[in-house]
Amino acid sequence: MNDVVSSLRSRGGQAHRSAWMDHLARAGLVAYGVVHLLIAWVALQLAFGGSRREASSKGAFAELASQPFGEVALWAVAVGLVFLVLWRLVEAVAGHTEEDEGSDRWRKRAASGLKAVLYATLAFTALRTVTGGGGGGGRSMTATVLNWPGGQVLVVVAGLLVLAYAGWTAYRGWSDAFMQHLDAEGRSGEVGEVYRWFGRVGYVAKGVSIGIVGILVVHAGWTHSGKKDKGLDDALRTVLEQPFGPFLLAVIAAGLACYGLFNFARARHLDR
Repeated sequence: MNDVVSSLRSRGGQAHRSAWMDHLARAGLVAYGVVHLLIAWVALQLAFGGSRREASSKGAFAELASQPFGEVALWAVAVGLVFLVLWRLVEAVAGHTEEDEGSDRWRKRAASGLKAVLYATLAFTALRTVTGGGGGGGRSMTATVLNWPGGQVLVVVAGLLVLAYAGWTAYRGWSDAFMQHLDAEGRSGEVGEVYRWFGRVGYVAKGVSIGIVGILVVHAGWTHSGKKDKGLDDALRTVLEQPFGPFLLAVIAAGLACYGLFNFARARHLDR
């Protein structure tokens, strides 16, 4: 049994270090960047009253599918997201072996696994959109959990975890920690400085938008009002309802666009 496990890990390590895994990761990052540019575009239209779509991945995919050759482009995005899932899964199983030891290695592998789940959700949404899958009504997950024993506590804890992730994302932007994802060429010169600003603005904007989602989830758990799951669309519409809401939403949309552009830079100068 140990020999089988060792063999699988060895093959996983070889796959993780292979050139084709680089190609999969780059394609996936481009797709992820496209998703954020689309969300930014829908959010910008929402800010100025020009869109009825959700300012979320679902709305972004619907926007792309509605364009000429949109279904072809959406298939490409969906496949790219699947590549991203494969990269993170291999990384979760066999990555982080050279520079990390002990608990750091397992912590980073767990983070890679969680990212794989996130990207898989996006890929599934894209595939459902391009194949015409229904949205399905029914009871929200939040409402279901709220009716469990201790459900309010679970929902509040989930919201706090989302807030923690939002804070971590914004901190990465503030501290320039994201630059470690770029190779030496991508970190140097005037081009590197442009990438740095894309990342700074993008990570902070994404952290802010995710943080608002976390606040809405905590509020739903605290007040036992979970008829609808809270997501990015709810968060951005909440921003829109505030004083100077359209301006604030336009700023967040620009930030999400910067995050998408940074993913293009990361694909070009990938350092795994």
